Amino acid sequence: MESNNKVTLQISLAPSDWLHAQHILPHQLKQFAHQVDEVLLILDLHRSAGRFSEGWKERLPKLKSLIAQICLEYSNTRLLEVDYSTQSISEVSKIFFNGKNIPPKDFRGGPFYSYFFGLYSAQYNYIFHLDSDIMFGGGSSTWIEEAVNLLSERSDILFCAPLPGPPTDDGTLRSQVGQSEPHYSTAFRFNFLSTRLFMVNRERFTAQIKHLPLQYASIYGISKALIEGNYPYRLPEEILTESMLKNSLQRVDFLGKLPGMWSLHPPYRSQVFYDLLPQPIKKIESGDIPDDQLGDHDVNDSLIDWSSARASLKQNRWWKRLINQWKQKICLD
Repeated sequence: MESNNKVTLQISLAPSDWLHAQHILPHQLKQFAHQVDEVLLILDLHRSAGRFSEGWKERLPKLKSLIAQICLEYSNTRLLEVDYSTQSISEVSKIFFNGKNIPPKDFRGGPFYSYFFGLYSAQYNYIFHLDSDIMFGGGSSTWIEEAVNLLSERSDILFCAPLPGPPTDDGTLRSQVGQSEPHYSTAFRFNFLSTRLFMVNRERFTAQIKHLPLQYASIYGISKALIEGNYPYRLPEEILTESMLKNSLQRVDFLGKLPGMWSLHPPYRSQVFYDLLPQPIKKIESGDIPDDQLGDHDVNDSLIDWSSARASLKQNRWWKRLINQWKQKICLD
């Protein structure tokens, strides 16, 4: 690959990710490490409140051990911990937010600054960002090169990604709404961005977007942040989406040359999910996909039974946790 077309695969990690990352991170490297010039693992050690902080201390040593093994296996891989120093925040902010102070987390306690630190720290301008829970099927060995070509040829496309969900026989989507995009493979245009995964040219991004605004969350989001002790800012993907649309730019997801590349995201977390995870990964890699999963970008019940996860989520809403904490405090007092 030409020097100006070199690519960094940047994967975001935190200690709470260990339970799924032990299986999915090796899978991600298997799919893409040979297609890129650098693999940059960004480890965020800033602990927030809420679900993003679960199992932090006990999972961190295991995650670091996994990362060490991966760095030995893949020579183009390096680990970088998120630098929250004043100098680092200032440098990242100058590039993306015109010098405004970037919050560590969003209103939910999810990552904010670490996304932009990862983009800033990548060695190469073409950056394929992944969260640590995204899985990939198809197994194309040319998708990264095709993505670089797409972004370099189309100045109206700011972001691209693999097709969301395994392809259907009729080439339609079942779980997302996108406009069919003229392309040599199945492709769709979207008016929103997900920070779960995206390919971007950093140099073009900063030239076309200029600077991003820092925006507060909704009243609900601000209330949730204040109650749980987080920062009252909108999700990064909402800010990026708004700036993308303001500049008449778009995101395009495409399958690519056969066998292509497509993504799947697990929408829930449960012990059943963690225990069974190696099985769906094997099916995804081999293409053994149930018909009901075709066209769906989220892993559904045809691959993993989510009934226990849905029940647990219903019982553990943030406001229910708050009420329980309040009741316990009253009892102790």
